[in-house]
Amino acid sequence: MKEHIEATATYLKENGMDAPEIGIILGTGLGSQFVEAMKVEKTISYTDVPNFPVATVEFHSGKLVYGEVHGKKVIAMQGRFHYYEGYSMQEVTFPVRVLKQLGVQQLLISNAAGNLNMEWTKGELMLIDDHINLQPDNPLRGKNLDEFGPRFPDMSAPYDKVLNKKLQNIAATQGITLREGVYVSVTGPNLETRAEYRFLKTIGADAVGMSTVPEVIVAAHMGLPCCAISVLTDDCDPDNLQPANIEEIIAIAGTAEVALTTLYVELIKAL
Repeated sequence: MKEHIEATATYLKENGMDAPEIGIILGTGLGSQFVEAMKVEKTISYTDVPNFPVATVEFHSGKLVYGEVHGKKVIAMQGRFHYYEGYSMQEVTFPVRVLKQLGVQQLLISNAAGNLNMEWTKGELMLIDDHINLQPDNPLRGKNLDEFGPRFPDMSAPYDKVLNKKLQNIAATQGITLREGVYVSVTGPNLETRAEYRFLKTIGADAVGMSTVPEVIVAAHMGLPCCAISVLTDDCDPDNLQPANIEEIIAIAGTAEVALTTLYVELIKAL
């Protein structure tokens, strides 16, 4: 694993992606507007990156985009990997380790998620304060990579409080509704049943999705400060559950991307 991480980082450096300060993972239906806000210097397809998995989800474009935002060097993952695609947790989180190896100092994450809090509205954004991991494997299972982090990493505050506070202040200044809550990560790819939504609400979740938590665990393992924002793309009301409309979910994510991009561009400016 260590050799693969170093080889991939070396390849990216040799191909113009050198010394990024900030890494970004762009989720389902998200990313195009953020990339437009970048001064792009280099784009590399995942298929050309040694040891990288390949995104198989149609709404994930599968590219690394490198450039500047407000004078900061940024590398964005336009498309991520999921456990449900058949990859191991180590493969899902491999890019996060590569980003850290490249020199990334903060990791900004986004995802599309189902809304479990009926006081909120789909289309709004949720700042993740904490998470519940219901995925069946852990990216840290197996021999520990001691050179990257400890065997038993602390998870008392996996989402950086300083970054979260900055995002809250930016949202208030920009007039953007930014909820704050708990994200629960499940395996997927199917959406949940009514009984499962009731269960997830009962255990304290405000939003449900199929990503993010593995990347955050690995970031915590390496001491990489991170934050994450969910776009609430559909209402998961077990008492009035409507059939999932994936096209509508993607459309809502695209609309909400304007506010999400503003938050992250302004955060990068403030770092």
